[in-house]
Amino acid sequence: MLIIPAIDLRGGRCVRLVQGDFARETAYDDDPVRVARRWADLGARWIHVVDLDGARAGKPMQLDLVRAIAEVGVPVELGGGLRSLADLDAAFAAGVSRAVLGTAAVERPSLMGEAVAQFGPERVVLGVDARGGRVAVRGWAETSDLAAEDVIAQARDAGVPRVIYTDIERDGTLTAPNFAAIAAIARVGLPVIASGGVARREHLERLAAIAGVEAAIVGQALYTGALTIGSAEDWWVEPATSLPGMGEDHERAH
Repeated sequence: MLIIPAIDLRGGRCVRLVQGDFARETAYDDDPVRVARRWADLGARWIHVVDLDGARAGKPMQLDLVRAIAEVGVPVELGGGLRSLADLDAAFAAGVSRAVLGTAAVERPSLMGEAVAQFGPERVVLGVDARGGRVAVRGWAETSDLAAEDVIAQARDAGVPRVIYTDIERDGTLTAPNFAAIAAIARVGLPVIASGGVARREHLERLAAIAGVEAAIVGQALYTGALTIGSAEDWWVEPATSLPGMGEDHERAH
């Protein structure tokens, strides 16, 4: 399983939020491009970038900065405020390799198939951010009535090849991923990029052991030093041989 470092952009800085709460922000660097170079120098294969300002505004707000990050030379997947084909086109023009559809996939499901048809399946990713199993939209400010599995199944049928699944209640907390929920998501049939709650390598090993999980996005653990990357090989994780404590996580998932 691949580890993907996260760079969340707000006001031109690299920040992290706790459970998506804009009032609980920690700024880690005033120069996100410098952060991207750090991950590139350590051999990162992808960088996950979120335009937090764009997520709230409903349109991309920091594409010039995204372009500078992409110019570092590591493929970038971008989420936050991408709500139309024109937004995706602008993101790709800025050097983005994969675009993440979140709110738009819920509010205008037909956009997923249109995006796949226009740009190709490997350039489109579904982003599902869930709170209590329900999909949150508009920068996590609103929670819909839609179950995460239903939105993912619809994307699968539209030809979207993978999903980024974020458990909002775990995101930025350094507690643990919601392993049971992620396993349930993986059973829908799309490869999963898991996000939220990773605090140590053991968590990554447990994620790697879940069939269908191809990558994990890590932010807070990298920025606080809870998880360290010393070489290019450290971005890859072998699965754990056993999965302790799954009963507790199963209860939390429901």
